[in-house]
Amino acid sequence: MKTYLLSNLLLWLLITAVPATVFSQSDVTIKEVTFVSEGVTLAGSIVTPKNPFAAVVVVHGSDPVKRELEFAKRLANEGIAVLTYDKRGVGASGGVYVGPTVGTNNIDKTNLNLLSLDASAAVSLFRMHLKDKKIAIGLVGFSQAGWIIPITANKNPLVDFMVLFSCPTITTLEQLRFQFYTNGDNNFWVNHTESDAREHVKNDPDRYQFAATDPKESLQSLSIPGLWLFGEKDIQIPVKMCMEQLNAFKAQGKPFEYVLFPSLGHSTAFASDTTPFDISIAWIKQKTLNINNIKSKKPQEK
Repeated sequence: MKTYLLSNLLLWLLITAVPATVFSQSDVTIKEVTFVSEGVTLAGSIVTPKNPFAAVVVVHGSDPVKRELEFAKRLANEGIAVLTYDKRGVGASGGVYVGPTVGTNNIDKTNLNLLSLDASAAVSLFRMHLKDKKIAIGLVGFSQAGWIIPITANKNPLVDFMVLFSCPTITTLEQLRFQFYTNGDNNFWVNHTESDAREHVKNDPDRYQFAATDPKESLQSLSIPGLWLFGEKDIQIPVKMCMEQLNAFKAQGKPFEYVLFPSLGHSTAFASDTTPFDISIAWIKQKTLNINNIKSKKPQEK
């Protein structure tokens, strides 16, 4: 817990220490783009402020969602260029959406790998569109993106950092055990203890049989900065187990940080309390300042 308190304090200091840059809507441009991933054409938007200091690709959660344009505009108004796209099989994007709403498994290895290839293709396209070829580019995602982002970052060396809102570090099967246990009960943590949850995740029989994806395998190979933002009342992922796993990575020297918000649940990115979003912006500013300085010393890309 001391690790968390230190991380939280440092991030709050960042908010006050990093000068805020405010952009008006007139300084933001939106460009429609398409790109091909694994034989399928995906459609999205590039949202660019006048002088971006960083760039991010938005990675979806599990739902059949279109591009996160409003979220992208929030980021752009803070000085971050954004590529957001309709998920495979949704909106203007081709392919087939996979997920429980249509009766298919969207967290098996095949689908998670496919979605990571989509995100990687988006990063490569975005790099070509950015005027400043040395600007730091990262991945920002929600929930299910916790499995996709580490795989993507391992595949694509263009990824410089990652921000993960309410994202698991446990395996896909462990997450299902926890989700079945909470069963959508918003009062779950009123009636259950952390020990109850851990015991269930550890020992409950799996309802489905498929090869689990463990994000820790990909995270072990990464050396880029990462920030996780958790809500303590989350009933989709056991956040304290995830924090414990991140502490183990931090002890190894991994540049991974997290912040816990006691009053929030699974929706840390879109909560009425904008503190998680504000902290993520301050963190990106601080991390990309260092990344951009390093990149500026390298020979210019052609």
